[in-house]
Amino acid sequence: MGQLVVSPSPHTRSSVSTPNLMFGVIAALLPALAVSVYYFGIGTLIVTLTSVASCVLFEYLIQKFLLKQKPTISDGSAILTGLLLAFNLPSNLPIGIIIVGAAFAIGVGKMAFGGLGQNLFNPALAGRVFLLISFPVQMTTWPVPKGFSTNYIDAETGATALNMLKNHFGTLPETTDMLLGQMGGSLGEVSAIALLIGFAFLLFRRIITWHIPVTIFATVFVFQGILYLADPVQFASPVAHLLAGGLMLGAIFMATDYVTSPMSICGKVVYAIGIGIITVVIRNFGSFPEGMSFAILIMNAVTPLINTYIKPKRFGEVK
Repeated sequence: MGQLVVSPSPHTRSSVSTPNLMFGVIAALLPALAVSVYYFGIGTLIVTLTSVASCVLFEYLIQKFLLKQKPTISDGSAILTGLLLAFNLPSNLPIGIIIVGAAFAIGVGKMAFGGLGQNLFNPALAGRVFLLISFPVQMTTWPVPKGFSTNYIDAETGATALNMLKNHFGTLPETTDMLLGQMGGSLGEVSAIALLIGFAFLLFRRIITWHIPVTIFATVFVFQGILYLADPVQFASPVAHLLAGGLMLGAIFMATDYVTSPMSICGKVVYAIGIGIITVVIRNFGSFPEGMSFAILIMNAVTPLINTYIKPKRFGEVK
């Protein structure tokens, strides 16, 4: 008679691993990185390399010497955090400030909670908001995209599309320019097409599902559309809000973070609706022109509550 082997779950194995997921997301960000290099030149490379190297170094040092753990920098999570942090920064940000942001993102946003899989907030966004509060002038000084340039700190600066929408000045870039990336902003928010290519890649590889990004897009479109129809002079069109700022970057690459987003499909939809509404409210009525980072972090904090009350029916459960 054969023996019955009893073991804890999970009882199935998958070829998907943390490095596969992390490097898959990194690959999806490469089109946007290429566009940013094209428009902002050497500044993009300096900011990105500094951010990635700093995040990897801080994670190694914290795990090795503070937590006395085996460093796990080979899993790609620190590289991804550094890349996403860089994508939320202007291309002329001084190196010292980038290093401070990376230290906060890894040390406070990630390792203070116990490391990968235990952080409550998206580390890259935590670093970005910390820098925005600490260095508001440097974080809101945006270089004008003029093609590949060797200028770094001394690059010519100008207003972003969101600043124009918020303060009702200047000529808003054409829709085509916003799609291609011919507008000021942080490294990862200038080309909607490049971000959508990355989105398609993530869906094709089944790294993420469509529920969170599409729900955010739909929520912003509907609620901004209501405001626009009520007063088209005071409020910009929903299309402009979808293409401007970090909405697409946040919706596709940061709101979908496995650790900080809900587990169930219904929970993901509720989470995404919350992000969309908060973003519209902050952009139109808050003191900051951009609200995506704050919206994601707020809903990151709500995620444990969503997981508690909105979860799938357990196998065999009778209600």
